[in-house]
Formats: sequence, C-alpha cells, structure tokens
Amino acid sequence: MPVYNEAAQLPETIDALVSAVERSGFDAELVLVDDGSTDGSAGVAGRAVAGRLPLRAISQANRGRFDARRTGVAAAEGETVLLLDGRVRIREDALAYVHEQAGTGRRVWTGHVEVDTGGNVYGEFWKLLAELAWAEYFANPRDTSFGVREFDRYPKGTTCFLAPRVLLAEAIEAFRSAYADSRHANDDTPLIRWIAEREPINVSPAFACDYRPRTTLAPFLRHSFHRGVVFLDGHGRRESRFFPAVAGFYPASAILAAAAMRKPVVGAYALAAISAGAAAVGVSQRRRATEVATLALLAPVYAVAHGAGMWRGLTLLSRARRP
Repeated sequence: MPVYNEAAQLPETIDALVSAVERSGFDAELVLVDDGSTDGSAGVAGRAVAGRLPLRAISQANRGRFDARRTGVAAAEGETVLLLDGRVRIREDALAYVHEQAGTGRRVWTGHVEVDTGGNVYGEFWKLLAELAWAEYFANPRDTSFGVREFDRYPKGTTCFLAPRVLLAEAIEAFRSAYADSRHANDDTPLIRWIAEREPINVSPAFACDYRPRTTLAPFLRHSFHRGVVFLDGHGRRESRFFPAVAGFYPASAILAAAAMRKPVVGAYALAAISAGAAAVGVSQRRRATEVATLALLAPVYAVAHGAGMWRGLTLLSRARRP
C-alpha cells in the first residue's frame, strides 16, 4: 500500500482490508510505503492496524506512487501481492473469492472499482467517466478475463490489483516511463499491458472495491491535471487505442488556443461544445438527467485541466529526451 498524505482515509481502508483478509484464507501481512507524507500517515496506519495484521511500514522521500509500489513489492515476502491504494476500501468477500479462484489457475486480478460518490458532484463525474470509458463492461458487469488483444476494452488499474509477486516484480523491472521523474509515470496501463501479454487479466464484480474520489474543486483540478500528465505516458504509445487521439490532441489544441487568443469567443464556443458533447454522450447512454447535467457542467473543467496536464507531459517528455 503506497500512501502519500492519506491519513484521513487510512482507518477505513485498513478496517476494510483486515475484514477481507480475515475472510479470505490468505496468510497476509501489510507492507505500507509512506512516500514522504507530511500528515502522519504511517502513524495513523499503525494505530488503525492495531495488531490485527502484521505491519511493516517503510518510509521514503517522495518519489511517486510507482516507486513506492516498487519498494513495497521488493519488500514483500508472500507468493501473491495485492496492490491497494490508500483511498480504496476492498469489499469483505473480495479476497476470499480470488483465493478460491487461484486453484483454477486464474492468478491475476484487476479490481472491479466502484466510485463512492457520496452524492458529491465531483465524485459523480469520476464515476461517470469510468463507466462511459468502459461502457461495454459496465453495461454488463461480469466475471471475465482479457488478454492483450482485448486490453483496451476493459477497465483495469493498479489501485486494486492482485498478482503473483514474481510476475509483478518482473513487470515492474520491465516498466519504462517516458519521463525522467517517476512521480509523473503512468504506473497502471503499461504495467498491466506487459502482464496481459503473458497471462490473462481477470475481472469480476466479486473482486470489488470502493474508491473515494476527490470531492472539492481544487483537488479535482489537481487530479485532472495529473491524469493528463500520466495519460500521455500511458497512451502516447502506438499499442494504445487512444494513441491517435493523443497524436491529434496537440495540433488541434494548439490551433484552438491560437484562435482563442485572437478571438476569445472561440474559447467560449469550444467549452460550450465540450459541454454539449458530453451531455449528448450521457443522453445516448441513457443516463439520468442529473448525470447528464453533471457531465455538461464538469466536462469542460476536466478537459481544460486534463489538456493542460498533457501539455505539461509533453514538456517533461522533451526534457527527458534532451542529450
């Protein structure tokens, strides 16, 4: 579990984890990597565990989630590793389910993630974004598996991801980011794609967790910006189905920005078009009126922050490639 200033979330996360472990049949320990937190996350985790689970807490300077995960996997001693983020509550029967399935040879699992919106508009937007991006799966959540050929049709992420430790360590060793600073790396898509080339990835509502999103404007903007940075690292690769969109984004957004500087009304029209387009997608997917309104309201905000992050990513990429 990599953590960076997640003290407020950790008690519920750890309570849920302990409950899931107790029901699972796994003999488990928690390896927590405090990635330079300033809010006492490691101490909060220790008090939350309270002897219910063997705990090893490792502290390091802030180097980003990927490096924290690499540290944790290197320290782990079990045959199987569950990657779990500090904002994620794993369901109580999730580990029991994958423990049973391991006997059938299904060793690698990505979590079925439900966004805990709490009635919050920002949380609702993140939930909608995931469900629309992976509409085929979320229209019919089911126990299934996918390989590299079907890779881009299914949701996946290392926020809740279980795999044999040796396989996961090999994937981490093989991982290469386009950025020099690992804090900006996309530690989800390329890592899991590498594994999918070698072994099927399984997903099921029975291996589920609840993710607590950012629920105020400033964290929403920061997270959207960061997602833009890591999106370039993960999907600015020819094997991604999003590569054409990434390649087309830069000239299109540059032309739009130049036009908006000459005529500000162009920018207003572009934002209105994004809002209308997001609403149209919501309507076409038969979402509720409140969900359509959420898409229309926040899609332009997200697009600007995410787009700025992609430009930041391009800057980082150019710096990394300088001799």
